[in-house]
Amino acid sequence: MPITVPEKAALHVAAGVIMRDGQVLLSRRHQHAHQGGLWEFPGGKLEHTESAEQALTRELREELGLVVRRARPMMKVEHDYGDKKVLLDIWWVLDFDGEASGQEGQLVQWCSLAGLADLNFPAANKFIVDEIQRLNSAGEL
Repeated sequence: MPITVPEKAALHVAAGVIMRDGQVLLSRRHQHAHQGGLWEFPGGKLEHTESAEQALTRELREELGLVVRRARPMMKVEHDYGDKKVLLDIWWVLDFDGEASGQEGQLVQWCSLAGLADLNFPAANKFIVDEIQRLNSAGEL
C-alpha cells in the first residue's frame, strides 16, 4: 500500500502595506527566522480565532507600536517555499497612529517606492512589490 504524505497546510499571515509621504514601511526579518535577513511588509500569523484584519491590527501594534485606524484588503498571495507554504493576506493600511519602531528588535525603515527594487525580499513578497510598482507607474499611488 502506498504511503501518502499529508499536504502541508499554508501558514496564514496578515501583512500591511503602510505608506507615508511616498514611502513604504518595511521591516527586516531576524536572521534566525524563516527567510531571515530579508526585508518584508510587516505583519504576522493569524491566531485561530482572528480575522486577517484583527491579526494585522494586533501584529502591527506588537511589532511596530502602530495603532491601525483604517485598512482595506489589497491582495492575497499563496507561495510554496518547499519547506513551508504561506498564504499572505495583504492589506493597505490607510490610517494609523504612532511612530514605527522595531518593538521586537527588528530593523524598520521607510523606503522610497523606487528603492524597493534594490532590496531583497522573500519570494512571496515580490508579488506585493510588483503590484505597488504597477500602481505607482499608473499614477494610482
